[in-house]
Amino acid sequence: MTTTANTTRATTSTFAALIGTGVIAAVAASAATMAVAAVGHAAGISLDLDGAPIPVAGFGVLTVAFSLIGVVIAALLSRFARRPRRTFVRTTVVLTVLSLVPDVIADAGTATKALLMLTHLVAAAIVIPAVARRLTA
Repeated sequence: MTTTANTTRATTSTFAALIGTGVIAAVAASAATMAVAAVGHAAGISLDLDGAPIPVAGFGVLTVAFSLIGVVIAALLSRFARRPRRTFVRTTVVLTVLSLVPDVIADAGTATKALLMLTHLVAAAIVIPAVARRLTA
């Protein structure tokens, strides 16, 4: 009976650590993408997409939203996947590559497209390793 209780607490603790790490990583990635966008804009790179400006805060909001979706994926994989860390890393790398496609085909200048893609890669470089460390190999 004690073993079951300890296992339950360990699982809950691991899950809470995964969520906590994911939220912290999402916030850090959000700040980083906003910084990248702000620096790029200050350097003269347009943040206009299809003729409409992207606010710097928009980078942060979308980064948090999609990072939290990644945390949900990690939580599901931690429960159902045979190898959660490996599956998470492979899945999120593929999703990161796919997230670059809209930037490539966007109606924007080359520098703007490159800046948009850089923000995706910066966010992925922060969130994926942080969350993956909390998953069992």
